[in-house]
Amino acid sequence: MPYRVAFFTDSFHEVNGVALTSRMFQSFAQDRGLPFLCVRGAADTKTGASGSARTLDLRRGPVSFALEADLHSDLLVWRHRRLALDTARSYRPDLVHITGPGDMGELGAWIAWKLAVPLVASWHTNVHEYLGRRLDRTLSFLPRHTRRLVADAAERLSFAATARFYKQARLLFAPNNELVTLLHARTGRPCHLMQRGVDARMFTPSKRDAGDRPFTIGYVGRLSAEKNVRLLAEVERALLEAGHREFRFVIIGAGSESEWLCANLRHAELPGIVKGEALARAYANMDVFAFPSRTDTFGNVVLEALASGVPAVVTSGGGPKYLVQSGLTGLVAADDSAFIRAIVELMSDRAAQERMRRAAREYACSISWDRVFERVYSAYASVVPVPKQAVIAGE
Repeated sequence: MPYRVAFFTDSFHEVNGVALTSRMFQSFAQDRGLPFLCVRGAADTKTGASGSARTLDLRRGPVSFALEADLHSDLLVWRHRRLALDTARSYRPDLVHITGPGDMGELGAWIAWKLAVPLVASWHTNVHEYLGRRLDRTLSFLPRHTRRLVADAAERLSFAATARFYKQARLLFAPNNELVTLLHARTGRPCHLMQRGVDARMFTPSKRDAGDRPFTIGYVGRLSAEKNVRLLAEVERALLEAGHREFRFVIIGAGSESEWLCANLRHAELPGIVKGEALARAYANMDVFAFPSRTDTFGNVVLEALASGVPAVVTSGGGPKYLVQSGLTGLVAADDSAFIRAIVELMSDRAAQERMRRAAREYACSISWDRVFERVYSAYASVVPVPKQAVIAGE
């Protein structure tokens, strides 16, 4: 008997890794004919259905605070509690799965308690690290030592609070092995690996345009402090100092660092948020993908670049280092200096570029969303009681 999953996600309609994972999870359930209720924040409150999936969009009102330009958390989300509870009760879930401690996650945790069903939680974003990076930037008027003490303390307290929230769940998921180990240690709950997949038919080298173009260094993601995007300006400076002129940056995304990047990069195009086929073509036309973030738990965009046949240069912090086989599909840099050096050297080594392009595509094609969610459903068995009829049937 398939599990009846009620999925409460803090991000679905936006452009980020959590939203992508949430949309693919719903699609997986629909394709397999699995019962699935997806509750998410939206511009308007409405219900819907598509195949085996039911949806409940809850309007985020004016008393919300912005986590990003296109992502908010509603401080008055509890005004929707009756509608959400009635919808969940009529659906009769076997479990509630939440994506984090945001507005929808809190609502989902409460509903799991009200309905007396197991709560499952997946960790998608290192919010505590985001807080530390942003606070460090905000307190730039303070001495560096003082600034770091304050930011580090805020980061530790934020992680402790988040870990306490996750301890409510009976089963946890995390996108990389470091977080799996850390969350199990801090919560005492079983934690399973929940990576992310890639659509290798959408993101493919075949969409690369014919003809010559400047060496293209690409970036896709939020343009914010925790993504360490200002390092791209240092990459440009190093390329110019090395005598390179025929290159360009294509920096796709939006965020608080957009204005700074426009002012400090001479060879850059910043088209904003790009989606669908246009994004797939943009990836395919890159020569190297530069991802300087140290706070990402996984890095969907890195996987999309690899599927597009683009070698990736990433840092040794966070989850992307698990996606890149250094020297084969790209390079993992130990620090900022190594990150800059890797891109400068790769630009001059066409043979390495071609070798990595082929290996990157081959590796990415081995990772599918279906495998990710099949493992999630297998793990659900540890918290959902065996149905009586299954016991009677000897299953």
